[in-house]
Amino acid sequence: MSHPLTRIVDQLKREPSRTGSIAITLFGDAIVPRGGTVWLGTLLAFFETLHIDSGVVRTAMSRLAADGWFERSKVGRNSFYRLAAKGRQTFDAAVRHVYNPQPSNWTGRFELLLIGNGGDRDAARDALRAAGFGSPLPGVWVAPSGVPVPDEAAAAIRLEVSAEDDSGRRLLSESWPLQLTADGYIKFIKTFEPLRGWLDRGERMSDADAFTARILLIHHYRRVVLRDPLLPPSLLPADWPGMAARRLCSDIYRGLIPASEQWLDRHGASAKGPLPPASAELGRRFEG
Repeated sequence: MSHPLTRIVDQLKREPSRTGSIAITLFGDAIVPRGGTVWLGTLLAFFETLHIDSGVVRTAMSRLAADGWFERSKVGRNSFYRLAAKGRQTFDAAVRHVYNPQPSNWTGRFELLLIGNGGDRDAARDALRAAGFGSPLPGVWVAPSGVPVPDEAAAAIRLEVSAEDDSGRRLLSESWPLQLTADGYIKFIKTFEPLRGWLDRGERMSDADAFTARILLIHHYRRVVLRDPLLPPSLLPADWPGMAARRLCSDIYRGLIPASEQWLDRHGASAKGPLPPASAELGRRFEG
């Protein structure tokens, strides 16, 4: 395994187990563009590169299926997984946030939503958080005007407020933990910058290492960027590290795609045989 990747994997080992979260990243990033269904054996082969025991992987996948993230089917003694509706909705939202966020058309105002105490409050809260809304107070959610409001929060009371006075700036600072997000971006840059240097020097990387690096790259980036409300640049600190982190992720990702897809060509399988070629959507990632 190449040296920069060794350090990334070693760092992963020091964290609490994230097998289920990595599995969701793997599906969203690599399996959905190639038909959406994969053999359990392919997953086990990947997690072996992280030195994660097959029993841990099987348990994590069973729990995710029980929680509604995956659907499992069997052909003989072989198990195959695909994202269920819950997992697919989460992935679709992540695609817009992680790979190709839309340019801001911010008008200088914020959308303010007031959520009541009805039975659907938890679903509305989860959907708003996933959509990038912040919450300065219980039951109060805010985002730059123009951000789509999820269907789960359609019943919320909606107001618009200005962000150009002291109250607006206070609302901004209390709605999102921007310093924590900035710290996450800086940690991501320090973790993966050596890998970009490795690729820029043309150092050899096996297909297996390229696939492992690709999944861990998106796994780490996703953990930070999904906390980022992607505010208009005029609302961010001058030294905001989000753009540098995105450029780094884009450079590494594009460098890893050819070899990582070759690993999937050899090891990826569905119930119908080898995985189909990647869809055009894969090539459009990180275009902006």
